Amino acid sequence: MNNKFLDALRGQNQGPPPVWLMRQAGRYLPSYQALRKKHSLYDLFFTPELARQATLLPVDEIGVDAAILFSDITVIVKALGLSLDFKEGFGPVVELRIESASQIDNLPSPSMESLEPIAETIRLLRRELQVPLIGFCGGPFTVASYMIERKGGSDLPLIKRWLYCDPMSLHRLLRRLTDATKMYLDLQIDNGAQAIQVFDSWAHVLTQPDLQTFCLPYHRELIEHVQQRGVPAISFMRSSCLHIREIAAFKPDAISCDWQQPLATMRQIVGPEIALQGNLDPDLLFAPLEVIEAKVRELLASMDSDPGFIVNLGHGVKPDIPWQSVRHLVRTVQEEANAVSILSI
Repeated sequence: MNNKFLDALRGQNQGPPPVWLMRQAGRYLPSYQALRKKHSLYDLFFTPELARQATLLPVDEIGVDAAILFSDITVIVKALGLSLDFKEGFGPVVELRIESASQIDNLPSPSMESLEPIAETIRLLRRELQVPLIGFCGGPFTVASYMIERKGGSDLPLIKRWLYCDPMSLHRLLRRLTDATKMYLDLQIDNGAQAIQVFDSWAHVLTQPDLQTFCLPYHRELIEHVQQRGVPAISFMRSSCLHIREIAAFKPDAISCDWQQPLATMRQIVGPEIALQGNLDPDLLFAPLEVIEAKVRELLASMDSDPGFIVNLGHGVKPDIPWQSVRHLVRTVQEEANAVSILSI
């Protein structure tokens, strides 16, 4: 098995850095688009053989050094007795939406039975993967936003109104989600996930005090739970460069950094004990191939000889990015890493 991804998480990688891309299967691969023409997103997530196929596509076609489980951060709501669907052009739709504190208090005890297809997907993948398999979950604040908001958007007015008007009931929802998510992470780890990433995709809408109150404590609890299971834990938080010290304080095995600050600057702040992954701007992949190559080599040079460095984007691959650009990025890392020492002389 190619273990350089796991070695980098532990700060022990001695060769070229590994590369994997968030939202790997994404909509950018023609083979994935063909799969989607035949199957709904829900069926892809909850049919083990289909989820297996979608997970393998970027490994087989792009050559990344780790696979990320094909699933969604919102699936945990099924364990709390809520229904879930995925609407084209809209994203996850949770029913019934949470609109009152009484609904929170009436949520049933979590059950992992509805998520057993995901466990089976992991088992299928581990039988054949030659690279590590990354599982993941949503941070409680981020998942709560999908349970409360009525429509898509970036400002999350309903959960923020709730946060200010009834903070105690929001904490009760976050506690319910945290406890259920721990069970879900156990399911993933017990069935073979070799690393876990916690995604707080909506952390950037919060003020610094609210981030400290409603997001970071629950995010940290999930990271620590994974680590207690002996599995590396990666923290992903939108606007992570603004909160790098707060994230580093709870010592995840790795921090996924956005593109707002140079990764070498983040290394100076974090120190040597935590791996860093990132931090190319996803929009770079719209550029000509020679520009992509130059920016990748620049990043590699800035992190030369860092054993805890994983190449990634600062966020997920966008759906309309040319798949050839994604492949070129990965190949550049794999082919040009040996030139880094020359570039940095």
